[in-house]
Amino acid sequence: MNPSLIQIIGAVLFALAVAHTFSTKFFEQLAHKQPRHAGMWHLLGEVEVVFGFWAMVLMLFMFAINGKQDATAYLDSRNFTEPLFVFAIMVVAGTKPILQLAGSLIRFIAQYTPLPRGMALYFLILAAVPLLGSFITEPAAMTLAALMLRDTLFSREVSTRLKYVTLGVLFVNVSIGGTLTPFAAPPVLMVAAKWNWDIWFMIANFGWKAAVAVLINAGCAMLLFRNQLGHLAAKPKSEGATVPVAVILVHLMFLVLVVVFAHHPAVFMGLFLFFLGFATAYQRHQTPLILREAMLVAFFLAGLVVLGGMQQWWLEPVLMGMDANAVFFGATALTAITDNAALTYLGSLVEGLSLEFKTALVAGAVTGGGLTLIANAPNPAGAAILKEKFSDGAIQPLGLLIAALPPTIVAVLAFKLL
Repeated sequence: MNPSLIQIIGAVLFALAVAHTFSTKFFEQLAHKQPRHAGMWHLLGEVEVVFGFWAMVLMLFMFAINGKQDATAYLDSRNFTEPLFVFAIMVVAGTKPILQLAGSLIRFIAQYTPLPRGMALYFLILAAVPLLGSFITEPAAMTLAALMLRDTLFSREVSTRLKYVTLGVLFVNVSIGGTLTPFAAPPVLMVAAKWNWDIWFMIANFGWKAAVAVLINAGCAMLLFRNQLGHLAAKPKSEGATVPVAVILVHLMFLVLVVVFAHHPAVFMGLFLFFLGFATAYQRHQTPLILREAMLVAFFLAGLVVLGGMQQWWLEPVLMGMDANAVFFGATALTAITDNAALTYLGSLVEGLSLEFKTALVAGAVTGGGLTLIANAPNPAGAAILKEKFSDGAIQPLGLLIAALPPTIVAVLAFKLL
């Protein structure tokens, strides 16, 4: 390794950003102690702002050291498709017609399960919706599951332990639940085309193992908190008249089209603008769009893209210095401090890797995708929707890490032993 000055600065700033995500509560406390600058402290206390803020600091250093031309060339070389896609899919998937359709399907299935209704609904939200992410993409699945949990389970006071365990299981299950197909999970998407992994390969090597882990995680959480799930059986609070079928179908069409053209930002952003026009025209069938939450998540991911681009010089040697068994656990651990799609992307740049190494790298990346907010691209989306239900309106990173460890261990056992 022979890093340049700006690469070293990038690594230091990345470490500071990771530490910042674990320190947001400190900034919220400063906002109360120093009301004169409360606005700035509140801003720095927003998890979604963290990586965008430190990415800005990196760019200031780059402008000062390398000059305008190099700095702008670096930004132009970054791929911001994922932040844009997550923004668009969050808004579309979080609309009243889509949520009403998803909620109706979940309640319909729950009627035919041999479980109390509250337990059945909880299980299906944590199991069926993450697995659905293999087809509608993980960000869409995360948005649906988080909004359904917010409006049902978290609509009443429940224990803090239940909140964190539910969040940990949701994050892990979404991360591994998107591996039934080669296009839904960001870390899989980064390598599937180059390594010629089709849907049958994914199901045979990842999907069925992930499904087993998802069902075990959701089932264990359901049994652990069975005494606190009774209120899920109550009919959710009405949000106005039932949405007409035609409006639901139009929303579903936009959702499908955005997913189909997920790799073409000019297309899906154009579709998104048409969607905004339709939603405005039929505003009586809508609840307020989650534009603010989606924008913050996109800002978070864009910052991660900018900062992450400076980490290849140390990440790649670390990964490539491992054998297939070590890379599984190494990728799982590294995913906690960096985006899992970045890890698999680095692996795709190396020629001559064995199939065993490739599958271990991807399995490790998706396994660790629930440990922190930055581990998997959909995580900030779920956090942005649910954080208002947590103490002080913030999700504590250490609490999430502890809660996500048991379902992560289940995923490890599923991928290593099955």
